[in-house]
Amino acid sequence: MPLNIADLKISSPDFQPGTRLADEFSADGGNAAPRLEITGVPAEAVELALLVHDPDAPLPLGFTHWVVYGHPARDGAVDVGGENVRVGANTAGKNEYMGPRPPAGHGDHHYFFTVYALDHHVEGIPSREEFLEGYAHAILEQNRIVGLYSN
Repeated sequence: MPLNIADLKISSPDFQPGTRLADEFSADGGNAAPRLEITGVPAEAVELALLVHDPDAPLPLGFTHWVVYGHPARDGAVDVGGENVRVGANTAGKNEYMGPRPPAGHGDHHYFFTVYALDHHVEGIPSREEFLEGYAHAILEQNRIVGLYSN
């Protein structure tokens, strides 16, 4: 099945693509997750997954800040309080959103907020790497919004 990136969209009223995330969304400034809106979910999707990743982190696989599975396959605001929504472990080992905290003087880091529309449900709560390896075949569409942050 060819990957389609034409219809699924992710946006935020809290930041524009390619702009700096406000301090309130950082680990040191409040650690609040920015509000996210999803549109264009394909009719055949059964679940949405959301991953937030910093590939600029000085670690071999970057740093995963948020892992969300089981989100309803519908347009609207991301809501991690839903009945079947599961929040997995970030790279720090905590099952929660962890805002940006790049090393001081390391320059701008890019935070990829990526949504995946899936044709079948994710079992359990895989890591980001396990999800990408084990569920690539289930991705109907994907899209992302990228925010920046530096210390």
